[in-house]
Amino acid sequence: MKPWTRNQMAERLAQDINDGWFVNLGIGIPTLVANYVGDDKEVIFHAENGVIGIGPTPQENEIEPWLINAGKQYITLKQGGSYVHHADSFAMIRGGHLDLCVLGAYDVSSSGDIANWALSETDTAPAVGGAMDLAVGAKRLWVLMEHTTKDGKPRLMSKCSYPLTASDAVSRVYTNLAVLDITATGFQVVDMAPGVSREYLQERTEAKLSF
Repeated sequence: MKPWTRNQMAERLAQDINDGWFVNLGIGIPTLVANYVGDDKEVIFHAENGVIGIGPTPQENEIEPWLINAGKQYITLKQGGSYVHHADSFAMIRGGHLDLCVLGAYDVSSSGDIANWALSETDTAPAVGGAMDLAVGAKRLWVLMEHTTKDGKPRLMSKCSYPLTASDAVSRVYTNLAVLDITATGFQVVDMAPGVSREYLQERTEAKLSF
């Protein structure tokens, strides 16, 4: 069995992005996706802090210290890229102009609920950021995350165990073990990492899977 690495997860997701899409990448693993969209597609990557046209992660000798994404990570700007006011960036999100948003998550439910901003009702996270706006404003929401926590607890749930970011918002989940669509009947397995069996996948998933 060979679970996908984080880079392979990002590459697998990038394969499913359509030519011409306008895409926001959330903090964490999702930022890797920009490295794997080839020149055969025109995909415009957006960051909610006001960057349009993000390119691949810069090499150390290419870092521009003033050019960062919403997660304060260094980024590059593709030819034709631009900067806009924060308010204009959120107008794009809230106006339904994003074809896709890719977020990380603590867990996702079989009905498409996502929890990705707080670990409890009293969590002292500094802010939700743009996650709630993105989850409901984008035309489609995909989640990119590890299939289980570091101690082996499942993240694909019948019901989210953490405070919700948005309900009924996620349409697809990419993990290190599988790609799953969220349908009217729950999680539908689309693809699995090499050597992963149905039994192994179900054992690591709290919600019931369809194959």
